[in-house]
Amino acid sequence: MFTATVITIFSLIVLLFSVIIHELAHGYVAFSLGDPTAKYAGRLTLNPLKHLDPLGSVIVPLLLLFATAGQGPIFGWAKPVPINPYNFKDQKWGSLKVAVSGPAANFAIAIFFGLLTRMINLPATVPFIELIGIITIYNFLWAIFNLVPIPPLDGSWILFRFLPLGSEKVKIFLQQYGLFILIFFIFFGGLSWLVQLSQILYSLVVGAPFLFI
Repeated sequence: MFTATVITIFSLIVLLFSVIIHELAHGYVAFSLGDPTAKYAGRLTLNPLKHLDPLGSVIVPLLLLFATAGQGPIFGWAKPVPINPYNFKDQKWGSLKVAVSGPAANFAIAIFFGLLTRMINLPATVPFIELIGIITIYNFLWAIFNLVPIPPLDGSWILFRFLPLGSEKVKIFLQQYGLFILIFFIFFGGLSWLVQLSQILYSLVVGAPFLFI
């Protein structure tokens, strides 16, 4: 078993690259649909400095780190990749495809490492299994978090795509106050529900409970 410090540092690294891959998925799908905005902005890169957001990449993770005494889960987000939907070849479904691509990338990572854990079939206390377990749980968590229908998360774009006509007031309200609603959601219990759901998915894929957060 690793020390709590090592687990915390590794979790922060996993979180950082999970959110970067998430944003890259948005950018590459948008590019495949005919929108080069992310490419011209230099965002189709794994360089963390291109993706860091002061609030989501620094302040929120540090607050959660101190609030949980280093026990986690540590959470955050990166700057959204710039996208111009008017460039999409698929005007009807393009925005939805881009919104779904980020969580889909994280689900793919989580399922890959989860199945790898299952196939290797070693005890959870083996250091290697512990590390790939953290990769799995954080990617499940990041994917589910982004499907929450609160702006600026991807789930809000999915929600807006399927809202019935006459729901403009709901959309405007969420766009104006989404960030405040999201912060309230994170710090007043919402994140614990998402962690529980992530642990359920982990158990289904791996065939064993997650033991480290």
